[in-house]
Amino acid sequence: MTAPRRRGRPGNDLDTVLAAAVRLFNARGYDATSMFDIAESLGITKSSVYHHINGKEQLLQMAMDRALDGLFEAAAEVEALELPAIERLEQLIRRSVLVLADRFEYVTVLLRVRGNTAAEQHALSRRRDFDAVVTELVKQAQAEGGVRPDVDPATAARLLLGMVNSLTEWYRPRAGGAAAIADTVTTIAFEGLRS
Repeated sequence: MTAPRRRGRPGNDLDTVLAAAVRLFNARGYDATSMFDIAESLGITKSSVYHHINGKEQLLQMAMDRALDGLFEAAAEVEALELPAIERLEQLIRRSVLVLADRFEYVTVLLRVRGNTAAEQHALSRRRDFDAVVTELVKQAQAEGGVRPDVDPATAARLLLGMVNSLTEWYRPRAGGAAAIADTVTTIAFEGLRS
């Protein structure tokens, strides 16, 4: 026997609506997901979903911001550390893996956008800003002698982030798994970068 369909807003706050939308965006794609699909997955009406948000693009924006905010929070924490640049860079990559694991579905949405909407263009701009933070840390580490001088900082930053981002293709979050993956990623990446 199926549970009776719930109507209205009770039990569905904004985070619940966002989580449902993100699951559907990842399963079906953003374009193939309708507001009706989101409402139906929650057992509520479409008007109940609109009680929380203006439309589907707002949900996409919120999902991407949740992923990006985690990365920028990690960058701010690392910047505050009184460590050599190479160690701050390593910490940032490690923490980026942990953000990905903690906000896996949100990061997956972020990595699939192509700039087709204003929200996507904004997210891509923020991603470039984060790339610039990583590139600057590579440059600082080179200037301090911690990174090989024959490595292009922008290329190194893209490769490091590409290694982290590739986890969305195969990693499945599980208890304790993120720390082990973070250790492996930083070991492999930094053995080749250190001077």
